[in-house]
Amino acid sequence: MAPAQHKALVIAEDGSFVVRQVAVPKPGPEEILVKVVAVAQNPTDWKSVYGFYGGGAGNAAEFPRAFASLNGKGKPLVGTVVGCDYTGIVGEIGSDVPAELRTIGERVAGFVHGGHYANGSFSEYVVAPAESGLPTPQAPASTPIPILVYGASSSVGPYVVQFAKLSGLRVIATASHKNFELVKSYGADEVFDYNDPEVGQKIKASTGGKLKHAADCISEPEKGSAGIISAALSDEGGHISIILPYDGPRPGTTITAEQIKRGKDFAKLLTEILATHKIKPNPLLVMPKGLASVAEGLAFMFQGKVSGQKITYRTADTP
Repeated sequence: MAPAQHKALVIAEDGSFVVRQVAVPKPGPEEILVKVVAVAQNPTDWKSVYGFYGGGAGNAAEFPRAFASLNGKGKPLVGTVVGCDYTGIVGEIGSDVPAELRTIGERVAGFVHGGHYANGSFSEYVVAPAESGLPTPQAPASTPIPILVYGASSSVGPYVVQFAKLSGLRVIATASHKNFELVKSYGADEVFDYNDPEVGQKIKASTGGKLKHAADCISEPEKGSAGIISAALSDEGGHISIILPYDGPRPGTTITAEQIKRGKDFAKLLTEILATHKIKPNPLLVMPKGLASVAEGLAFMFQGKVSGQKITYRTADTP
């Protein structure tokens, strides 16, 4: 039985991050309540909180309050709990969740939309959909179709590289030169330096002008990802998966929403893949004080100092 109160990282009235005792959320009919064991940090954890999707390094002394003026309203999302990724143990199950889908005490991992609602993963308990996941092909491709993974050494990138490789695709990746060997260790067939001003044209030449699939794991067009991917794609165009929305640099761009059904299907497939130990996780940087270290970790990421690592926190380490 979950307690009435738990520790959570909340956006305070002055825009700062504060660990507070708040009410434990209640799962809906199709949801589960998870006792969080560990959480992982993403750039969206500080960007979505303030409605800010610009990029670049910043002054740690100005973080995080400075962003309160950047969301167009001049106010942070007071009272929301930050954090998306989590892993933990199922504590309660919604009334409409099938018994064969989830069980009490089961170890689970997933993600929620932290920073927008009272329910976020930087907490001791989190409510999550009983079914969730990410889209990927259900069977290996019969021919090595090329796919570009932009930002392959980011938090998301290594998993996209590995799932694409397991799907039988030819993986073309971009990363900073210092992370070339790391990205190759995940299975990338070729790696290009995104700082090269001709990288888009070089990728197009390498793929013979036949690249029609790309995953933008950075999704910050002001840093060049949109232009590079556009230059690398075939003249007929193609499909780009993005983690944050932006306008495409080429005409005829169509944006589609989240693929919920495919995500649910992939969640089942992912469980089977993880059991085979075929997926290599990101190198971890575990912060020492649990949720009390999140503000420090977010500032560290805001300054652009995270590269090739996944910042994580153990809830049990929270003072």
